[in-house]
Amino acid sequence: SSVKSLIWHVSCVVSGFNFGHLKVQSKLSVFFTMIILFTYLFYCLNGYCDSLPRPVYDQQSNFQNKIILHDGQDASQDQLGAYNASPVSIVRGQLSDLGNSANVQSNNISIANNFGSKKFPQAIIIGVKKGGTRALLEFLRIHPDVRAVGAEPHFFDRFYDKGLEWYRNLMPRTLEGQITMEKTPSYFITKEAPRRVFSMSRHTKLIVVTLTKSPGLPSFQNLAFRNATTGLIDTSWSAVRIGIYAKHLENWLRFFPLSRFLFVSGERLVTDPAGEMGRVQDFLGLKRVVTDKHFYFNQTKGFPCLKKPEGSSRPRCLGKSKGRPHPQIPSEVLLRLRDFYRPFNLKFYQMTGHDFGWD
Repeated sequence: SSVKSLIWHVSCVVSGFNFGHLKVQSKLSVFFTMIILFTYLFYCLNGYCDSLPRPVYDQQSNFQNKIILHDGQDASQDQLGAYNASPVSIVRGQLSDLGNSANVQSNNISIANNFGSKKFPQAIIIGVKKGGTRALLEFLRIHPDVRAVGAEPHFFDRFYDKGLEWYRNLMPRTLEGQITMEKTPSYFITKEAPRRVFSMSRHTKLIVVTLTKSPGLPSFQNLAFRNATTGLIDTSWSAVRIGIYAKHLENWLRFFPLSRFLFVSGERLVTDPAGEMGRVQDFLGLKRVVTDKHFYFNQTKGFPCLKKPEGSSRPRCLGKSKGRPHPQIPSEVLLRLRDFYRPFNLKFYQMTGHDFGWD
């Protein structure tokens, strides 16, 4: 009985020790659990949880492992910077299934950026200045398969010494099936630009927006003529030289075949934007998504504007400098200018195989 009593006392001591040890463990577990819960609540209240692209990961958990960036490839390859394998349909499906609210749209952008890659532009709007290049770019950006730089990079005319990698880093991220674009209208008249673009990629598609219109400067007559009496045109003035399209095109055709060019009518971009946009989308190999349902004519500006996008309170028109009225130029001045440009225009028609009807 004494042995049984001793065993009973020892078991009580051990039980008490285990119980106390368990109480300490329990308190520590509760303490760490509370820390984790408070940390999670803090991040969620600050919006970090909402920015996570969970729908994509739920459907394809190993997607990250499939993205391979080729930063070291030769710059002449069009697909430099693209990833080999990506479930684009999953990403686009998730983007389209999300709501139309502003918050959801911002999440869409975050998801697309996380899974895109920066590429050299497959198409460039190279000219011409004041021809409607900004309007064309903004109209193209409606298309879901077009990603474009907003500002003009001026890489091939001003910043070429910064290198191709600097240029590529300016580009937006794109998914497979999307195209990257930029526009810098001064490329068309820059002597070195054709060779530089060709060195990047000989397969680049080139878009030229052409336009003939009344000059926009009150002092145009004084600037355009060396002698107003004789009507001698001052071909040293840059505004006059820009309009000699045939001369600039000859420089580009030394490096690119005519099939790599699309000549967009600046006049028809105003009178029939949907029709011209159809031609542009065909040239770029895109589905005709941008149609007449996207445009309306602004009588005040005398220029087409984009209809109100979903989630926006007003339609989108170009800036104040676009579609502005121009001063009246004497008819005899316009006649002399038409006579001056006529032979160059006829040559341009022959080179492009297209009569723009400027005469």
